[in-house]
Amino acid sequence: MSTTDRPSRNFSTPPRADPMGRPRPFGGRGPFGGPRHIAMGPVEKARDFRGTLRKLIAYLGPYRISVLVVLLLAAASAAFSIFGPKVLGTATTKLFEGLIAQFTGTGEIDFVGIGRILLTVLGLYLLSAGLSYVQGWLMTNVAIQVTYQLRKDIMAKIHRMPFRYFDGTTHGEVLSRLTNDVDTVNQTLNQTLTQIITSVVTVVGMLAMMLSISWQMTLVALLILPLSTGIVMGIIRRSQKFFAQQQEYLGHVNGHVEEMFGGHVIVKAFNGEEKSIRQFDHYNNTLYNVAWKAQFVSGIMMPLMRLIGNLGYVAVVILGSYLTIRGRIAIGDIQAFIQYVRSFTQPITQLANISNILQQTVAAAERVFEFLAEAEEPPDTVDQPVELEKVQGQVEFRDVRFSYLPGKPVIKGFSAEIRPGQKVAIVGPTGAGKTTLVKLLMRFYDVDEGAILVDGHDIRRFKRADLRRLFGMVLQDTWLFNGTVLDNIRYGREDAGEEEVIEAARVAHIDRYIRTLPEGYHTVINEEVTNLSQGQKQLLTIARAILANPPMLILDEATSSVDTHTELLIQEAMDNLMRGRTSFIIAHRLSTIRNADLILMIRDGNIVEQGTHEELLARGGFYAELYNSQFE
Repeated sequence: MSTTDRPSRNFSTPPRADPMGRPRPFGGRGPFGGPRHIAMGPVEKARDFRGTLRKLIAYLGPYRISVLVVLLLAAASAAFSIFGPKVLGTATTKLFEGLIAQFTGTGEIDFVGIGRILLTVLGLYLLSAGLSYVQGWLMTNVAIQVTYQLRKDIMAKIHRMPFRYFDGTTHGEVLSRLTNDVDTVNQTLNQTLTQIITSVVTVVGMLAMMLSISWQMTLVALLILPLSTGIVMGIIRRSQKFFAQQQEYLGHVNGHVEEMFGGHVIVKAFNGEEKSIRQFDHYNNTLYNVAWKAQFVSGIMMPLMRLIGNLGYVAVVILGSYLTIRGRIAIGDIQAFIQYVRSFTQPITQLANISNILQQTVAAAERVFEFLAEAEEPPDTVDQPVELEKVQGQVEFRDVRFSYLPGKPVIKGFSAEIRPGQKVAIVGPTGAGKTTLVKLLMRFYDVDEGAILVDGHDIRRFKRADLRRLFGMVLQDTWLFNGTVLDNIRYGREDAGEEEVIEAARVAHIDRYIRTLPEGYHTVINEEVTNLSQGQKQLLTIARAILANPPMLILDEATSSVDTHTELLIQEAMDNLMRGRTSFIIAHRLSTIRNADLILMIRDGNIVEQGTHEELLARGGFYAELYNSQFE
């Protein structure tokens, strides 16, 4: 069973938004902007971390001045925050000294001096917050610009990719790179760069301020770090499997629900509800068990770290009190030191988070860059490409050979000559190579050997866009986009007027139905096209081909999804449309191509018979066998 959801970046607590709308990493921030606990769960790693990081940095190149300003602002914001507790500590000391002087009758509390200090602290924090806001705004703009360019490059790349790539890659995989992976890059770019500089400046600055107050108290505070780090790492090692299983079964649950929802008609038709529910219960119960364990482990880490942190505070307070009694430090310095201790572990924890986030960001970026580095469709490098002023419609297949995979030929020495204006039916069993011939004719693939000629010119001498402009296609698998009926038909010729669209719909026998829709030709077709039947969708695509008015036509089972009465109407309209045009009709129902000028009977990649319907029946060969089997 396929799963469509990729694991999220955080496997414990979903990020919350800060006042600027950016996701807060992993459980919120502390007073100095650090997260309160380490992100847990398996981290996807890049195979080429440095190479991918260089490519990602290259995308930041046009914004290097903005990034430099952001880093400077982040460092300044962190520095101003660091000075806050130290300055506030002087206010505490001045207040304490004033109280002692008042108690002993030797002086009064200097409220004016304390007020100046408090205003200074307020100014520092406001300045820090203002710089943080500006750097956040700038970094958000850079991140959005980078992801905008990434999406633009991916979309342009999609249109340059050969059909071979999409034949071997699921649509979901491509969409995942365009959405999930680019979003991951966007979200983490928005935070990681500034968090790195902020965390480093905060750690170094706080350590310097703590040492300036008391090296003995700093040593006691630092002894707590290895203990808390050891406990956290031990919990993470033992909980990895729970988070991995949580993501695995979350994918199973989502995949099962999507699968059952997509095929709910079949499930009900074959009474598969109980089996579906049993399967869902299995996935859901397993997810419940592993998710409970994962969340429990995630939950006990914070109390343990808080306990260890409190033990550290007790040790610092006892030592600080002793040093104060001995007159080595002021009482306000103890208050400042405790503030530093309470916040010191947060930037360290934040750096640990960033390393995990960075790994996953680079892994996502690597998937994007891998797609951008895929081999593209060879460019049109013909020196003097063929440009036909008037298309006659003569097509020749000259000893064409082709294989999708080396050593497994699909078309084996195919040769045929089609005169201008002929209606050619290509028939044969499933897998004979009928649709492959059409792909070669449109240059979705190039032949391995031989040549295909249009009006005597090798199609490889045409620009692909010019060649494809010569053909109109109606496929068995209809494609309509989210838009009005008018826009969907007009896709065949963008500059067509509304009257031309209506005339094309009338020829395709869909005009009467369109006029019964609530908004007529301006009715919006929804994304899943559930407000049209399969036959009606097919008629719209036929109207699109009629509007395009191409010199040649390709019809791949174009009437396979309509009822018999509509098929007769479509056949009549198609006969009028194909008159005077070279047309290729791929059909399984041989009754639909009896009036073809030429029938090519294909078997195992070769033409085994060719002629008119009557001629092939008279021979009593493979065509006659297939045709008569319809009535047995």
